[in-house]
Amino acid sequence: MLCTIGLTLPLGGCLLAGDKPEPWLDIPRLFAGGPRNAKAAQRALPKLDWWRGFRSRELTSIVEQARDANLDIAAAIARIVQADAQARIAGAPLLPALDLNGSATRSRSSQTTASGGTNVSFGSPYHTLYSTSLTASYEIDFWGKNRSALRAAEESAVASRYDREVVELTTLVAAANAYFQVLAAQDRLGVARDNVASATRILNLIQQRVSAGTASALDIAQQQSLVDTQRALIPPLLQTLKQNRDALAVLMARSPEHVRIRGGSLRGLASPRVTPGLPSELLTQRPDIREAEAQLAAANANVANARAQFLPSITLTGEGGYESALLKTLLQPESAFFTLTAGLVQPIFQGGRLLGNLDFQKGRQDELLQNYRKAVISAFSDVENALEDVRQTANRQRLQAAVVTSSRRAFDISEQRLREGTIDLVTVLQTEQTLYQAQDVFVQAQLAHFQAILSLYQALGGGWLPKRVETANAR
Repeated sequence: MLCTIGLTLPLGGCLLAGDKPEPWLDIPRLFAGGPRNAKAAQRALPKLDWWRGFRSRELTSIVEQARDANLDIAAAIARIVQADAQARIAGAPLLPALDLNGSATRSRSSQTTASGGTNVSFGSPYHTLYSTSLTASYEIDFWGKNRSALRAAEESAVASRYDREVVELTTLVAAANAYFQVLAAQDRLGVARDNVASATRILNLIQQRVSAGTASALDIAQQQSLVDTQRALIPPLLQTLKQNRDALAVLMARSPEHVRIRGGSLRGLASPRVTPGLPSELLTQRPDIREAEAQLAAANANVANARAQFLPSITLTGEGGYESALLKTLLQPESAFFTLTAGLVQPIFQGGRLLGNLDFQKGRQDELLQNYRKAVISAFSDVENALEDVRQTANRQRLQAAVVTSSRRAFDISEQRLREGTIDLVTVLQTEQTLYQAQDVFVQAQLAHFQAILSLYQALGGGWLPKRVETANAR
């Protein structure tokens, strides 16, 4: 036995020297941290209640209801409970297992076998045995196999907590985005209805010119087509409005008929200012990166566990108690007994199971390493893209507002000249179409800008507060 242990010690040193791969990440210069941009980092940190920056009471109410009642978040919390339970299960082998046993056995022996095939009976054929004992077993975790399994389960439990943060952030952003879609649909509906009214007003003017003999039936048909086109835009917008209101109800875990979304206009929202020039420390704000990191740590522990399974398993077992043929003498000193056992099991041939498990865990470790690298690189890309989207959508919104102003001026002038009879109807039709399209595009530009701000908040971790996360059975 000592020889066997001596032979396995060098092998153990080789197998347990599990290499933890390095991510080797290329951090962009824009995100390089340092004292000079520490203040910029603090300014750029999203507030925990970042949605309040849009200055909408209804938005705040919707987001906070979604945070408290969303079913996806509730499911993520249930996964945390499961992961904590798995961690406790994985930690059980590190402690001795104790079992209390008690039994009473009544038996009858064969008289023919007991007396050599005759019917002669020597003593009573009935026997009674009472027994009570305490059994203890313990596996010495000499190679760290059970500790590695516990560490893997604990890191998985940590990952489940970060997963909950990812789900919550995604839910809050989805709720805010759906609310912005509601406001945008209402704004576009208002624009479409105003356009129908103005196009109808122009149609009436053309009909008056037809009566005066200065316009033709073709002019009326063209203007009527424009009126009908604007009216046809209303049903899809009503459908979009209904769909987003229903989506908000689902996010708040309520039936649509019990949810009333008043809405309003995108013009009533404030546009929060987000400071660019973010250091790499801000990426620790992202729970998806922390989740990928915890999953990689769990995979490292699983590789160590798979290596340790090649080594001997040393088990100590003890049993002690009382055994007697009579119940009244069961607990007397002379009825006591005990058994002590030490066992060693060295795997020799498992049909490739152990090697297959080690290769599987190594492959899983490499997969999670690549996922971690991708999460970090994607985070840099997300932040850069979101910052650029915020800048460009703000510029687009400003330019489109100028387009609406100039288009409105041109339409007003053309309508006035139409009343005076000093303009051709083709020019009036063109100015109408230009204005109507410019107004609709401006609302979409406003929506894109608010969505870009949401994407930036999400890319920065959405106000999630990074803190040390422990499992239920914290060390």
